[in-house]
Amino acid sequence: MPSSLSAFSMVVLMIGTVAVFWAMVSLFTPEEKGISVADVETRSVKETSSFSKFNPKTLWGRFCLYILEAFKLDKSLENQHLLLGSPEKPSPADMLIEKILWAIVLPALFFLLFFFSGSVILAVVGLFFIPIGFYVPTFIMHMRIQDRQRDMLGNFSTTVDLTALIIESGLDYMTAFDRIIKIAREKTILEEEISKMLNEVKLGYSRREALERLASRTGVQEIRSFVSLIVQSDELGTSLVDLLRNFSIDMRARRLNKAEKLAAQASTKMLIPLFIFIFPTVFVLILAPMIKDVMAGGGLGF
Repeated sequence: MPSSLSAFSMVVLMIGTVAVFWAMVSLFTPEEKGISVADVETRSVKETSSFSKFNPKTLWGRFCLYILEAFKLDKSLENQHLLLGSPEKPSPADMLIEKILWAIVLPALFFLLFFFSGSVILAVVGLFFIPIGFYVPTFIMHMRIQDRQRDMLGNFSTTVDLTALIIESGLDYMTAFDRIIKIAREKTILEEEISKMLNEVKLGYSRREALERLASRTGVQEIRSFVSLIVQSDELGTSLVDLLRNFSIDMRARRLNKAEKLAAQASTKMLIPLFIFIFPTVFVLILAPMIKDVMAGGGLGF
């Protein structure tokens, strides 16, 4: 009897899992014409699409395409892939598969614990972990993108100074970028992106298009401003050296102000661990002997 009851509970929880998942889909889907699985099955995927690996004729392919259309994830996944530097792995399709697997595996662990322990709380927690698991890969990707952008910013001011120095010697900015890439012993992420930009110019892109693609791949506001500065100077014919010098000075001043702001906030942020970890320990060390004497009936000792 208990085994049959447990099996029945598992079936109910699985049905509830599916219901919660589709409820989350409905919650985050914009109000427009609905999409059915049959529509996804007949949907033709372009050969140039990032998600062309999903076969609409298979059940798994239809399911992945349905999730892609229901949550409108195509643009966001492609943008994340671009900000990661457009690596071969993970591709946007791999990111979608990872999100789906996290949404399945994470609550499944709680359901297994429920199956062996019989605790209904674990099953309920597993239901809430379906949307959490679906968005865990997005959080991980954002962390990777932020680390990548911080690495680019760490070397950006030096790159701007070197560019201004080489241009001042009489060369144009494309030749300056090429010299910077050649003299680098180990290419940083920023230098790799500049190298991609130079290769795009060799493949036929205009200088402006290659620079704008560089700005979109990095997603860093400082690099966008740098690209706008070069494009503006190229169009108006103004001196790029003075602009780069002023831009470098302004960027260093902003970084200094940001560092001073973070240093001023450090003392305030330290109050939280002090109240949580340090003060209770101090109180225990001071009050423990007194409490022991009171419990023993000896008074406070003074």
